[in-house]
Amino acid sequence: MSSTESLFENTADRPLADRLRPTRLEDVVGQEHLLSPEAPIGRMVQQGRLASMILWGPPGCGKTTIARLIAEASDLAFEPLSAVFSGVADLRKVFERAKERRGAGQGTLLFIDEVHRFNRAQQDGFLPYVEDGTVTLIGATTENPSFELNPALLSRCQVYVLNRLGEPALSELMSRAEAEAGRSLPLDEEARSALLAMADGDGRYLLNLAERLLAEPAEAQLTTADLVAVVQKRAPIYDKGQESHYNLISALHKSLRGSDTDAALYWFSRMIDGGEDPEYVARRLVRFASEDIGLADPQALSQALAAWDAYNRLGSPEGELALVQAVIYMGTAPKSNAAYKASKVALKTARETGSLAPPKHILNAPTKLMKQLGYAEGYAYDHNTEEGFSGQDYFPEEMERQAFYQPVERGFEREIAKRLDYWARLRAKKGS
Repeated sequence: MSSTESLFENTADRPLADRLRPTRLEDVVGQEHLLSPEAPIGRMVQQGRLASMILWGPPGCGKTTIARLIAEASDLAFEPLSAVFSGVADLRKVFERAKERRGAGQGTLLFIDEVHRFNRAQQDGFLPYVEDGTVTLIGATTENPSFELNPALLSRCQVYVLNRLGEPALSELMSRAEAEAGRSLPLDEEARSALLAMADGDGRYLLNLAERLLAEPAEAQLTTADLVAVVQKRAPIYDKGQESHYNLISALHKSLRGSDTDAALYWFSRMIDGGEDPEYVARRLVRFASEDIGLADPQALSQALAAWDAYNRLGSPEGELALVQAVIYMGTAPKSNAAYKASKVALKTARETGSLAPPKHILNAPTKLMKQLGYAEGYAYDHNTEEGFSGQDYFPEEMERQAFYQPVERGFEREIAKRLDYWARLRAKKGS
């Protein structure tokens, strides 16, 4: 510790999360898949072959700490910037300092927090300095780099995915907080578990909560209800405009497709609790009814539309129960994507066959000329036949019959398959 630090820095006044910040890579919890000696970042540091990288992970998982420790372990000058508060002028100053250090034989690690906040032009500005080795770049982001970062920048960086901190990692942080304080948190066992759940994978948030609780009397024994009153409710990590939005709607859709109704209810609840617009979910349920259920249960579409209408009439939170009902209906309904597949194949065939004309026998002939040209000639009115089915061909004359729709042997489509088979046999009989 320097004389300046000893005179003017009171360690006890620093936040608990700062006091417990790891001093070695091996002390970082929950990221062993990247930092252990045999893991990618661990190997790079050991071998002294550091490459530029993007650390992608949720809040409070250790991105900033890891970057700082990598710089220390690699004997690099650490230059931290936040894309929220920094601009081009700040970057230029960093690059100038990095050039001077390079001339003196020392490298620079440029750490940019929330790197996705820089626009495309600013991201392009890093490239020459990353390419020529003036700086080693570590960018930290909570957003999917594939969506938010320039392909040129991504091609020059390794992307490493950091884990959301699980219960073992959070428990270790809690133990470290108690060791630092010299006493246990004033919580009963149930409340300790609730505290881990409230942290929602965010280590920094957990330590901030622990610091607040350590201000309570040592003899207190808070229950879960007491804990909620002290720290209030943590909003779930959910951004309606970013990756978590698409991840959760994907989880809902696939749970419904897999007929796992309980999982679907869980993901639906996660989205609603995170602030998602219920009408967005309603639209997706309508789409699901057509794409994944179709005619296996024709009532599914009606149920989805009715739920959407009920929500619009009632609003939140009352109308959300109608969406829950629709989720349960979709999850328990028989599934078929036959209509979806038929639409894809039919569209592909329509594009490939261009502008083939309909056969003349199914065209109306409102004028004398059209009659002379053969329009409507030979048309058989199906209702005038004994079976109510003429068996005529309605495809273009230059095109063979197609079978786009292939119903499955589930739900109502089993009955449709019987009808199609009946008509196919009649068609063959009349054709012969």
